Amino acid sequence: MTLAWRHLQRALRLEISSPRIPKMCPSLSRAFWTSVTKLGVHTKPRMPPCDFIPEKYQSLAYQRVLEINNRHLYPPRTAYFAEPLLLHQGHMEWLFDHEGNRYLDFFSGIVTVGVGHCHPKVNAVAQKQLGRLWHTSPIFFNLPIHEYAEKLSAILPEPLKVIFFTNSGSEANDLAMLMARAHSTNIDIISFRGAYHGGSPYILGLTNVGYFKMELPGAAGCESTMCPDVFRGPWGGSHCRDSPVQTIRKCSCAPDCCQAKDQYIEQFKDTLSTAVAKSIAGFFVEPIQGVSGIVQYPKGFLKEAFKLVRERGGVCISDEVQTGFGRLGSHYWGFQTHDVVPDIVTLAKGIGNGFPMGAVVTTPEIAKSLAKRRFCFSTFGGNPLACAIGSAVLEVIKEENLQENSQEVGTYMLLELAKLRDEFEIVGDVRGKGLMIGIEMVKDKMSRQPLPPEEVSQIHEDCKHMGLLVGKSGIFSQTFRIAPPMCITKPEVDFAVEVFRSALIQHMERKAK
Repeated sequence: MTLAWRHLQRALRLEISSPRIPKMCPSLSRAFWTSVTKLGVHTKPRMPPCDFIPEKYQSLAYQRVLEINNRHLYPPRTAYFAEPLLLHQGHMEWLFDHEGNRYLDFFSGIVTVGVGHCHPKVNAVAQKQLGRLWHTSPIFFNLPIHEYAEKLSAILPEPLKVIFFTNSGSEANDLAMLMARAHSTNIDIISFRGAYHGGSPYILGLTNVGYFKMELPGAAGCESTMCPDVFRGPWGGSHCRDSPVQTIRKCSCAPDCCQAKDQYIEQFKDTLSTAVAKSIAGFFVEPIQGVSGIVQYPKGFLKEAFKLVRERGGVCISDEVQTGFGRLGSHYWGFQTHDVVPDIVTLAKGIGNGFPMGAVVTTPEIAKSLAKRRFCFSTFGGNPLACAIGSAVLEVIKEENLQENSQEVGTYMLLELAKLRDEFEIVGDVRGKGLMIGIEMVKDKMSRQPLPPEEVSQIHEDCKHMGLLVGKSGIFSQTFRIAPPMCITKPEVDFAVEVFRSALIQHMERKAK
């Protein structure tokens, strides 16, 4: 007997005989019957082909790896899944574990591997530079840092032309925070609730995700304000987002007018009036919030917010650690999608395709303000190997049209995932832009209460068992985060969507028991 028929028989028994299941139970919606029929074709979606053959794993036994992890690595329990994956090799959008199992990577090492795992061109450049010169420190010139600085500055708008190289996003945001205060001579900095800007002690004051916070005193002068979340926040409608997919919340706004944006701007003004000094240092913002679950703001919000911040003497900082380098498709940088030019931009993750690297880009005036107050130095920032890899990443994005691919394939995926939202009651929202996508899980669409974490985790596990790796995030760990390497194809999207549909059906089966 096929799994599909077992689904069907169980559903019939429940709907006919069980007094505890209401007739309009969400788990037995129209989507259930459609999905059961589709699942009957194959219980495990067929994975697209891959012409890469991984090397055979010949190292530590899995149990020994677990022992080392639990004894020596901190924190020991950060890995996904009840049985964490031991990854052995990667090739473009594919990952292989120690047993040779293949997985489609739809999370890119937390939104980091932009051009593909072990991309041949990036590998070749890294190996060549590795044999020539690894490290000099900034006290000597080296060609890769100068070549890369020129290439990077060329794809950023005026007046963002001065670059400070770092080793991570947290370090970049630390430095940007210092720049804002040095230039403005003010202290207070605002960030959104739900923002993630890093985990170092200094920048942690601007990170407003509960499970990253500490009971110890944080950085002074950091103030949070309401995130203009048009799905979970108090205001939102059907025209708010710069996305192919809008919320299911209804509104009476004309397409060129957004009452939700106006309401959230009033909240931002209230923060400026009551929670900070009359003059402020700045405003940190992710063009799309990542860790909080790919949260998008109303169109036009950031443009008004930037104006208000600058009127108070502050500078505007765009945290492009996750949104930069073409991932959003329509534009190279996330801030461009909001029609703004920030005063400082911070970069990491995709800048080196997984190689530890970060950068802060700012104006000559702000750079001079910092130079007057301190000597800025990083031993490893901008080392020859990192900059050679950074240059190769920029070249691959351009040569392989990866920004355009993000736009085309990302839009296709958003529209396909939106069909699942329409089919399944527990899929509350599908949102995003390009290849930065969130799927928010709820108990039901009416209440928008988050699906319990244990249920989200089981769906997550089911996807892994079928060969798909996605991220999990959100304030309540209720959102699946999708951010694959930008080289993915539509057939791979079709596979991923079918896996997710199958995982949702398995979830319904468990709930129906």
